[in-house]
Amino acid sequence: MTSELIVFLVLSLVAIAAALGMVFSRNAVYSALFLVLNFTTVAVFYLLLGAPFIAMSQITVYAGAIMVLFLFVIMLLGVDSLAPSKSLPWQKPLAFSLAFILVVESVYLLISRAQPNMVVTAPDIAVNSMDNLREMAMTMFNQFLLPFEVTSVLLLVAMVGAIVLTNREKVGRK
Repeated sequence: MTSELIVFLVLSLVAIAAALGMVFSRNAVYSALFLVLNFTTVAVFYLLLGAPFIAMSQITVYAGAIMVLFLFVIMLLGVDSLAPSKSLPWQKPLAFSLAFILVVESVYLLISRAQPNMVVTAPDIAVNSMDNLREMAMTMFNQFLLPFEVTSVLLLVAMVGAIVLTNREKVGRK
């Protein structure tokens, strides 16, 4: 086993544990901190894939700015723990069907992109070229599509959680 594989396996366990901690935590602050840990492990995955720009963007934008904003909102609202809530009858089937579609998409991407003995290398991008941004976008949406989608799903979950927490506080005041 190579050192990169060992780092990948350890980080994947940390990422899964942080995601489960985020989902099952009843304390909103702890849940947000688990999300920061998950963002950080995703950034290290980007480094392992040879995408340092996306990794630093992940840390700076998501784990830095957005999560600090979420933590400030959570602490300003004073919502420390989630109260038991009532769910609508259509929410669980919709959630399960959307999760199933996401799993099918991820498996399709893994199978269609997987090649034996494939080595992921950093793209050759000229430093002062006008095509620099186009090349980076093509690489991000072709070669790194799955990690990009994972990041977008994590952001969506964090945004929905912040909206739910804020909405509960507004309803409680009225």
